Amino acid sequence: MSVSFALTESSLLQKNAYPADELMPLSCRGRVRGQEPNRGDIDESLGKFSLTLIDTLDTLVVLNKLDEFEDAVRKAVSDVRLDNDVVVSVFETNIRVLGGLLGAHVMADLLRQRGERMQWYQDELLHMAKELGHRLLPAFNTSSGLPYPKVNLRYGVLNPLSRTGTESDTCTACAGTMILEFAALSRLSGESVFEENARKALDVLWERRQRGSDLVGTVINIHNEEWVRRDSGVGAGIDSYYEYLMKAYILLGDNVFLDRFNVHYSAIMKYISQPPLLLNVHMHNPTVSVRSWMDSLLAFFPGLQVLRGDLKPAIETHEMLYQVTKQHKFLPEAFTTEFRVHWGQHLLRPEFAESTYYLYKATGDPYYLRVGQSIVEKLNAYARVPCGFAAVQDVRTGIHEDRMDSFFLAEMFKYLYLLFSEKSQLPIDIDEYIFTTEAHLLPVSLSTTKPSCQGNNTVRAEDLFSHSCPSMETLFPNNPSFAKTIRDEKVLSTIKCEWVMTKYDAHICFQDQKGVYHVKLVAEIKQTPEEEEVVPHVVQLISPPFLGRTVLTAGPAKFGMDLTKREHGASPYTACGEIVNAQELRGQIALALRGDCMFAAKARRLQEAGAVGVIFIDHHEGSNSEETPLFQMVGDGYATDDIRLPLVFLFSREGAVLTAALEEHQNVDVLLLPKERQLGHGEDQRPAHSSLLVGSSLVGKDQSWFLCACLHLSHLNSAPAQKSLNPFTLLDDNGV
Repeated sequence: MSVSFALTESSLLQKNAYPADELMPLSCRGRVRGQEPNRGDIDESLGKFSLTLIDTLDTLVVLNKLDEFEDAVRKAVSDVRLDNDVVVSVFETNIRVLGGLLGAHVMADLLRQRGERMQWYQDELLHMAKELGHRLLPAFNTSSGLPYPKVNLRYGVLNPLSRTGTESDTCTACAGTMILEFAALSRLSGESVFEENARKALDVLWERRQRGSDLVGTVINIHNEEWVRRDSGVGAGIDSYYEYLMKAYILLGDNVFLDRFNVHYSAIMKYISQPPLLLNVHMHNPTVSVRSWMDSLLAFFPGLQVLRGDLKPAIETHEMLYQVTKQHKFLPEAFTTEFRVHWGQHLLRPEFAESTYYLYKATGDPYYLRVGQSIVEKLNAYARVPCGFAAVQDVRTGIHEDRMDSFFLAEMFKYLYLLFSEKSQLPIDIDEYIFTTEAHLLPVSLSTTKPSCQGNNTVRAEDLFSHSCPSMETLFPNNPSFAKTIRDEKVLSTIKCEWVMTKYDAHICFQDQKGVYHVKLVAEIKQTPEEEEVVPHVVQLISPPFLGRTVLTAGPAKFGMDLTKREHGASPYTACGEIVNAQELRGQIALALRGDCMFAAKARRLQEAGAVGVIFIDHHEGSNSEETPLFQMVGDGYATDDIRLPLVFLFSREGAVLTAALEEHQNVDVLLLPKERQLGHGEDQRPAHSSLLVGSSLVGKDQSWFLCACLHLSHLNSAPAQKSLNPFTLLDDNGV
């Protein structure tokens, strides 16, 4: 993204929208609150204070367009009023306007000190910031210290003319994303009241965390401090609360913020992070995911993980997000764990670009430059319109909205420009600043401006990064292979996806025909006393020399034929790629390595190929039925009545026994049946009056079905012939 390109947008804003709060890129005019149809809460970002101008000021400095910056500061100082009779969001006004004024003041002061320009500047932006801070303070007039979500810029909250003050709830991020701007305002102005109020709000959120899980909910009552919504994640409603704990430590040097962040971060990685997914859980019962979709705001989290020095999960989640953008061009506002659109709107949000920037700076991997390039290309191809960039109403249709939020210029342009710029090209030393959640620049030197206010002590988590602000150059030297190794380990970018299994949930990651990867929530597999018991099944080898003496414990499937009722079962099955050895599989039991696509998908495809049963083998090396609880394979969320095959699952160690037998004997006869019915388990369990034929089954007098088939080692290989015959590496994009 070139400097001139960014300036074009600034010029369009000045020409078509100033002094309005936002540019309407399809109408080529400014959006003035009250003159356009009411959009509800969305319009509470607009305060008739030239929002986009203020939000974009420090972007002009980053782009080294200092003449334009000086002209824009003059406009802000002369034209912007902050005492309008309008109700605004406390959160949005803080991060966009107060943050914008502070970031621009810091830049103006720096340029003035250099003596080359801005000599006329007399801290006018800081005075405006202080005025706005005082206009936001009435929101903190609650018994708890948690702020009201809205405030009237002229009349405050409780004034009869304020038209607000009846709200009882606020989001965690809304109350917990004040400390950077308010503390910076206190340090720069000398008035401690701002930082004190922001700290108090953080104290309440910390004290109200769920002590068993160390997680917080999404919405809290500002009067009685009770949680209203108890779902916990890292996306919408909570996101920047976590971000500001970490960044408050960096900006202010106060250990209490880092200590709290580390406690929360441990909980996030224990319960919410299921790499590469980040799924909301219940704060009081965090072993249960409460939804199977994610929102686009969580795309900031890999960048936050980079700041903490936890690169591996950051790379994994970022890569997952990149796969979503490959499928839909942009991140939908919300998308399912299988990468389907849950809410198709795209507001030109910058969080994915932000994390891309952090990962490139941390790893030096040019891969992230290519990711950034794809962002720019898609913006130009699908969002650019004659008067700016337009939000996308639905990524599935590409229809535009007449909307360009101020954060697009404040954040997206800034992060993309920085991504492609060398430090020597910048007019400031970017490492001396911390980005607010709106990407405004605050100097880390503020930690020495004034002793920090006293906060609560917190028990510290001890690990490598628990009490440090990691140096990227020390911990992660420019080593492009570092990130690539992690991406390859997760098989998210080169060969294939692998299953993501946790103690609580199963997810599958698979690649579609376009090369786009998907992750789908499958089912909970944790056993509890209240849950349905998993009936053990077996794979029993009956051909010589085994003669039934080798019995491998297997897990059943929730779909397909019920082997506890009939020994011959069926289940849904679709392979991950074209089965190239279908002729050899016909009439046989097929082996399939777990991973790449859904169990049901494998089942359908192998059923179509003519297989009479399927044995899945775990791809996690070393797993075994003695140490790992059995679980039932489940379907793919759709009807599975079409699947008629019997299916069982072997852990890695048991699977190795079976594949070793195949390698030695070339063909092995096996039975798939419930454990209690295995041969030799009891006299009445023997298949009386039944004939066992290779590749088929006959009905005896008891009408019981026994599935027996001959497995040949070649049947494992549906991959190209030149590939290894190791059964643990055979299943790839085209194989089973």
